[in-house]
Amino acid sequence: MNNISATKTNEPIVRVERLNKYYGTFHVLKDVDLSVGKGEVIVVIGASGSGKSTLIRCVNGLEQYQSGNLMVDGFRMPMAEERAVGDDKALQEIRKGVGMVFQQFNLFPHMTVLENIALPPIRVRKQSRKDAEAKALRLLDRVGLSDQAHKYPAALSGGQQQRVAIARSLAMDPHIMLFDEPTSALDPEMVGEVLDVMRELVAEGMTMMIVTHEMGFAREVADRVVYIDHGRITEIGEPNSFFDNPQHERTRTFLSRILRH
Repeated sequence: MNNISATKTNEPIVRVERLNKYYGTFHVLKDVDLSVGKGEVIVVIGASGSGKSTLIRCVNGLEQYQSGNLMVDGFRMPMAEERAVGDDKALQEIRKGVGMVFQQFNLFPHMTVLENIALPPIRVRKQSRKDAEAKALRLLDRVGLSDQAHKYPAALSGGQQQRVAIARSLAMDPHIMLFDEPTSALDPEMVGEVLDVMRELVAEGMTMMIVTHEMGFAREVADRVVYIDHGRITEIGEPNSFFDNPQHERTRTFLSRILRH
């Protein structure tokens, strides 16, 4: 991959203000405030069930929020009640510029690797098949899988499938990439190959929000680390100070527990 330098700016590509999210009566996200600047890498950590995955799923419109304000890439994400009455134009525009990589790879098993990557630009951006497949081949080379284009997902390792999933998201030319624990379903020996691809995206200046338990990786790539505890952002900080000198007792307790493993 080419190492492309990018100038970071203070203009937020994501702005979350007093965001509240419920599942029925369960209050998942509580008055969350967060901004993500263009070119910034935000790593979100927290215990299972803390709300970290729900937060980035709200940014992609996969979860609906009940109150607050959420701006993504210049568009306001509609609240649940607004989407219920069919106001989905903003959601469609937002999703064109937001890439999402999940724990599971979500590749179509009946399509080749090449077809999996080319499909979104053909369907959503109305690219020609020729152009979409040419781009897919470039992206496969970018993630080190140019020799796997005509295989089906079942023939690939978990790490290879996750790299295909990243390439598929990049095929849409996203302005921001969201990662929801992208290595948690992988065998340990496959984790590194996926993190290497993510490191390259960081080097190229991609705006990223990453939910992960890989603390060494978080310290290495993050501009800021966000700790969520029971639906609230408890602490935000630059990685070295965050890990070496956490300010809140709950942060210290969480880090001491997870860093022991």
